[in-house]
Amino acid sequence: MKTTLLLCMCHICGVATLAKQPNFVLMMVDDLGMGDLGCYGNTTLRTPNVDRLAQQGVKLTQHIAAAPLCTPSRAAFLTGRYPVRSGMASYGKVGVYIFAAASGGLPAQEVTFTKLAKQKGYSTALIGKWHLGLNCERSDDFCHHPSSHGFDYFYGITMTNLRDCQPGHGTVFSNVVAHVPFQGIGLAALTVLVLHVLGIFTLSWRILSIFSLLVALSLLLFAGFVFTFPYLNCLLMRNHTIVEQPFSAESLTQRMTHEAVDFLRRNTERPFILFFSFVQVHTALFASERFRGKSAHGVYGDAVEEVDWSVGQIVNTLDSLNLTENTLVYLTSDQGAHLEEISIRGDVHGGWNGIYKAGKSTNWEGGIRVPGIVKWTGVLPAGIQVDEPTSNMDIFPTVVSLAGLQMPRDSVIDGHDLMPLLQGRVTRSNHEFLFHYCNAYLNAVRWHPRQSDSVWKAFFFTPDFYPENSTLCLHTHTCFCTEEYVTFHDPPLLFDLSKDPTESNPLTPETESNFQPVLDAIREAVALHTSTLTVAPDQFSFSNSVWKPWLQPCCSSLSELCVCDEDRSTANQ
Repeated sequence: MKTTLLLCMCHICGVATLAKQPNFVLMMVDDLGMGDLGCYGNTTLRTPNVDRLAQQGVKLTQHIAAAPLCTPSRAAFLTGRYPVRSGMASYGKVGVYIFAAASGGLPAQEVTFTKLAKQKGYSTALIGKWHLGLNCERSDDFCHHPSSHGFDYFYGITMTNLRDCQPGHGTVFSNVVAHVPFQGIGLAALTVLVLHVLGIFTLSWRILSIFSLLVALSLLLFAGFVFTFPYLNCLLMRNHTIVEQPFSAESLTQRMTHEAVDFLRRNTERPFILFFSFVQVHTALFASERFRGKSAHGVYGDAVEEVDWSVGQIVNTLDSLNLTENTLVYLTSDQGAHLEEISIRGDVHGGWNGIYKAGKSTNWEGGIRVPGIVKWTGVLPAGIQVDEPTSNMDIFPTVVSLAGLQMPRDSVIDGHDLMPLLQGRVTRSNHEFLFHYCNAYLNAVRWHPRQSDSVWKAFFFTPDFYPENSTLCLHTHTCFCTEEYVTFHDPPLLFDLSKDPTESNPLTPETESNFQPVLDAIREAVALHTSTLTVAPDQFSFSNSVWKPWLQPCCSSLSELCVCDEDRSTANQ
């Protein structure tokens, strides 16, 4: 009775609050694991500010990222659509952008919630990581820049924080050796040598010299590529201007937090959307001096605790500006923790996904089940837990509805307005089915039947782990989706997550009487879903992903390796 009364009061208060356009503070941490926060069960990392957010709001326990990788997940978050609809899902091995001078990115015709919010006079800002492209035809056309997708202000990095971006962390391209066919090369060399000894084939010194020269040249080019990579791809921008290249990570969260607080203070008299997209806790890991060495879990724990501090600064600023009761605050991660991250010193640099299997780059629960916390004082009940399936795509229709905007009529929107569920006006999620893509390939389907507590999940293929009995892909740094790296299942692997959330025991016709009817319903849903897909230009095609020198963003000159440091120079004035 008390809970019902509380929900009714929150709904009544919410109606009054919505008379004024609400603000939105949307925070996304990079590669944060489900088990890295106190409010989700962690007992050794200190996250009091995030925990307080959960205590004062609604905690989602089955919040699902639309993709297990950064770029497609972020595209889905901003558009409310599966990334395959916008061409933001790769058909190859690599599912994210590696080069700042690539021409692929979130297409201009895609509608983001920030684009729509501009129609209602919203001030919009993105602070932090973008990773959805930059230029198309020239190094200054900014066709994929945040400003082309509804953001008035941008301070952050256009790519991601790879190991190469920080000295002393090695290179992510060391994993290239995993794709070199050493066995085949060795066998070919041995065959040639045997044929030479037997006199069947004569190996001249000239041929040997040419071969050695080609090998040496390849090694030299690879070394040059690794050396120049951070200078060309690790850049910090303010709006359209590069202010630091390569960026210095150590103080980056402090600077980003300062920028976010400044944005809030500048916009007390008009509605705003702040998307704070943390660079942490993606590797290369970093933490400012204030947090370094303070946690119980090395630099990863330090980074998580610095993120928590930043969340506290933003929430406290809302309180001090009397904006709390008119601001929806949301916190999530773009996907699960990256379990394969091992530093050059052998330290584990990935997070913890709690009880959930595997991690980033997979559609096992550890790769896509992420934290989801929504707080809105006076509108949403405090301390409530929602166990129904929800998605990061749901933020799009939630923002659109609350801002009094019209949903796009010429686009399929896959997300659903969260407010009825968050306020307790309904008890069931609108997501009867969720489709889990591994890059552009339909990997698995989740089904929560309307009249059942079961949450079925069927896998059409699963990644081949290495070592075999692990839940890791250590041989390739992340798990891939292409045929040579997966095992297909016919019939699909089937789990009931309501009874087996760790995905440990696949069901069979002998152990589950509904085995075939469940798979039949899932196949029918897949057919209906695929019928709504239209072919979109592939933003990860070779031509859209490769480095193009004429698109290279550079704040000085190529002869100076594009180095500049305007951001800290300005700060010190």
